Formats: sequence, C-alpha cells, structure tokens
Amino acid sequence: MNPTACLLVIGNEILSGRTQDVNVQYIARRLSETGITLSEVRIIPDIRAVIVRNVTQARAAYDNVFTTGGIGPTHDDITSACVAESFGVPWVHHPETFRLLEAHFTPADFNAARQRMATMPQGAVPIRNSVSVAPGFTMGNVHVMAGVPRIMRAMFEEVLPTLPHGTPVTSEAWHANGLYEGSLAAGLETIQQRYPDIDIGSYPYRLDESSRGVCLLCKGTDADGVKAASSAVRDLIKQLGFTPQAGEPPKA
Repeated sequence: MNPTACLLVIGNEILSGRTQDVNVQYIARRLSETGITLSEVRIIPDIRAVIVRNVTQARAAYDNVFTTGGIGPTHDDITSACVAESFGVPWVHHPETFRLLEAHFTPADFNAARQRMATMPQGAVPIRNSVSVAPGFTMGNVHVMAGVPRIMRAMFEEVLPTLPHGTPVTSEAWHANGLYEGSLAAGLETIQQRYPDIDIGSYPYRLDESSRGVCLLCKGTDADGVKAASSAVRDLIKQLGFTPQAGEPPKA
C-alpha cells in the first residue's frame, strides 16, 4: 500500500471565492508521481477550533498531512499556533528562524508582525523556503506550508524528497470525437468490474461544435493492469464504431 495523505486548505479567502486555489492540483499531481496517495482534501476557515480539530483528525488518519495557508504575519495567520495546540505543545520562539528573518529584513522592516513568523510549535523542524525566506515547518507527520502558490511549491519540493515514497501512478488515455457517455456506460462498467484495482474515469469534452466527445482515462499503480484496462477501453471505442485517439484531447 502506498503512503496516504490529506491536504488541509486553510483560508477564508478560498471559501468566500475571493481567491482561486491552484495548490491542490499541483500537490495531487506531485504526490501521484511519487507514489503517495492523496486520499482527501478539506477546505476550512481561519477558525482556531476548526483548524485544531481537522489537524488532529487528519494526522491520526493519514501518513502525511499537508496544510496550506495561514502562516504569514497578519492576525488571521493562526495555523502555526493551531498545530501547536493539536500536538499539545507550546508555541515558542524559534531562534534559528528568527536569525534567518532578521538577516533578510532591514531593522526598520523587521517589525513585531514579521518577528511573529519565527514562532513555531516546540519541536517543529523548519521547511526551507527559497522564495521569500520565511520557512514552513514539519511537526510529526504534519507539513505546514504557505498558501501563495510559488512559495508553497518551494516548500513542498523541499519536504517531498524526505518522505517515504510508494509506487508511482501510471495512466493511459483514449478519446474519441462524437462518442458520448450514454453510449459507452454499460461497456465501461463491464471493464471496470474486470479491472477493479484500476481507476477508470470518463470525461466529456467539447472543443468546438465539430470536436466534442469523451476521454477515457485509466490509472493505477499496477502498470500492467493499466495497460490491459486501456486496451479494453480502446477496443470498446472501436466496437461502438468510433476511432480511438491515444492520449487526452487537446486543451480548448
């Protein structure tokens, strides 16, 4: 079994629609490539009790928990303190991080708000940040990262190589113009029953009036199983009188 993961996306701005989250797709893709199964994603508000409850539940249920958002200098950046509460440890000054930030900012700019970013749960290990210096941190199996996408990616790529990996997910896709889900549903269900360990997805697409149909994607950790299921999908498309085209359709 591959290691499992849960992602907690933290921020009122996501829930309100003000900010569009783009971190989930990146994290899901990279975890899949390294053989870590992203089993759940939760989007939660900047509310102390909610964050503490979700961190506590997730870290008990999954091998890894990733959080994004809420570790900046403002009043609503409470993720770090909430993680400390979840683990039942003090939220304390981290001297190494303080010195790092102090060297980065001018004395006039290194105000109390920025100094607050050097406070972490006792025992946390900083996650280096090559973009804006201020680090995230790992506490047990919880990896706390920024919400800003380019900063999050820097932190994520720093911590990912340190985690136990499993078998990467492989995938194969076919698409066919003019084919619709109603026509293939029964045949696709039969294929899924034949290959229960392979995730077979059906995704309609429409590029323009003359180019629309269905893309069928087979993916899993068993490369031979993926290949066999993909061949069955290709044959189904042919049996229905359409021309299977390898890969996913071009983006609109």
